[in-house]
Amino acid sequence: MNKRELAERVAESTGSTKHLAIQAVETVFDEIQDAIARGEKVSIAGFGIFDRHNRPARTARNPATGATVQVPPTVIPKFRPGAGFRANVSEKSQS
Repeated sequence: MNKRELAERVAESTGSTKHLAIQAVETVFDEIQDAIARGEKVSIAGFGIFDRHNRPARTARNPATGATVQVPPTVIPKFRPGAGFRANVSEKSQS
């Protein structure tokens, strides 16, 4: 499912227009991204937690040449599914 398909399902579920549903979905995604970029944790009960993780600098190897390369530290987004999310996926994958 992509963002457009998600918005279509939201529109169907809420009786809203596709245009409003697309705006709502994009706004939710933008707000989550902005909060994580600011260093905030986004916790949605029953769904999961969006957070950021600091990756330290490290030495890696270029597979083509074998030369070592310094990889700078970076910050990456992380998602941990909630218990309700995990249970729902587990239940539906068994049927």
